[in-house]
Amino acid sequence: MPVKVSKKKEAIKHILLLFVLLCAFLPLYLMVVVSFKDNVQFTNNPWWFDSPDTWHWENWSKAWSMVSNYLANSVVTSVGAVALCLIMAIPTAYVLARYRFPGRTFLYYILVGSMFLPGTAASLIIVFMLLKDMGLINNILALVIMGGVGGQIVCVFILHQFIEDIPKELFESARIDGAGHLQQIMNIVIPLSGSIMGTLAIMQFVSNWNSLMLPLLILRDDELLTMPVGLMRLEGEYVKQWGELMAGYTLSAIPLVILFFFTMRMFVKGLTAGAIKG
Repeated sequence: MPVKVSKKKEAIKHILLLFVLLCAFLPLYLMVVVSFKDNVQFTNNPWWFDSPDTWHWENWSKAWSMVSNYLANSVVTSVGAVALCLIMAIPTAYVLARYRFPGRTFLYYILVGSMFLPGTAASLIIVFMLLKDMGLINNILALVIMGGVGGQIVCVFILHQFIEDIPKELFESARIDGAGHLQQIMNIVIPLSGSIMGTLAIMQFVSNWNSLMLPLLILRDDELLTMPVGLMRLEGEYVKQWGELMAGYTLSAIPLVILFFFTMRMFVKGLTAGAIKG
């Protein structure tokens, strides 16, 4: 009996896993399928590939010509925001985790409490007026700055926990050898926290890549648009060319798929880091 019960549990786990994978990959599969069709083929058969001789490869060439500039803008803003975020978060978390100074605990609790404040959508008017006064309207530098600042709280909060778990003896030994704060960060904090920093970088990259509201608000020129806003404007007012549109969406997903393919092991390692102590 226990063997049969165990087999049933394993079967249920596999069925649930297959169901989750189906829900995750079905949209991607349908995007690829539709990207090779015209509107008539899409209406007649949206679920399966037609014969290869009827595939419309021109959908991909048209989509690339339309979204290549948006793709480049998204890469620049996302990478820049991630770099800015980590450059500011690492020394901030280091100071809060390793040094005792008056008001440190109060400052840390204020930082954690700010995680519960409304996001960008609730403060769009204030953000817009601030960026306008700084002369950053219709400038992709504004997305880099806002993306880097917006991810600070979560990154500092998580990095603070990991830096506190690093043995103090390592920092004391480095201090005896004459290492300054910057050297301790470069030689101790970054190597030992590499997995969690990689995870945070991936999360921030995806968040900035998918950002829609702020770019839609502050960008005006078509050559400055990022991928989400550019794809939204590709939709026709009266007739949607679904093949070209889905080819554009697929092209926008390819960088994220490649990112996860090459960093999946680091991402999982970062998520499980610190789960077991002792």
